[in-house]
Amino acid sequence: MSSVATLPVAVVHEKYGSLQFAPMSSEDLDAVVEIEQAVYSHPWTRGNFQDSLYSGYQAQTLRDSAGQLLGYFLVMLAVEEAHLLNISVAAAHQHQGLGRLLLDRATALARQHGMHVMLLEVRESNLHAAKVYRHYGFAEIGRRKNYYPAANQSREGAIVMSLPL
Repeated sequence: MSSVATLPVAVVHEKYGSLQFAPMSSEDLDAVVEIEQAVYSHPWTRGNFQDSLYSGYQAQTLRDSAGQLLGYFLVMLAVEEAHLLNISVAAAHQHQGLGRLLLDRATALARQHGMHVMLLEVRESNLHAAKVYRHYGFAEIGRRKNYYPAANQSREGAIVMSLPL
């Protein structure tokens, strides 16, 4: 992989002012896991994040000017395809347009690495996220049965979505 994602990138948000994207590191994992556990019923573990960093996935954090973690994403790059593995906004900062900033950054990184399409899975029950992705330009291309763990040892299906880059 090239060093496209190694430098911090500043952005300006109407409400939050100056924000900064930076590559996720192991030093970020306590704060990342804290957000993950707060916003998901079946969160990724610290080990999942460590493995992703070790594998060289594109992982970025979004922080405000005080250094508070607002969100993050992880993208796996493969031959001409980017797979959005995880994207999260801290619960207290949702519905402020930060998810769109994260998507903008993730797709920009994928394009910079020569990817032609971005794929993702979203829980069938996560209607809000699916709506956000559709509004962004993702289209449903399939379903995966029993993809996600769910309550009471059951499983939930996933909507597979694609975005041309």
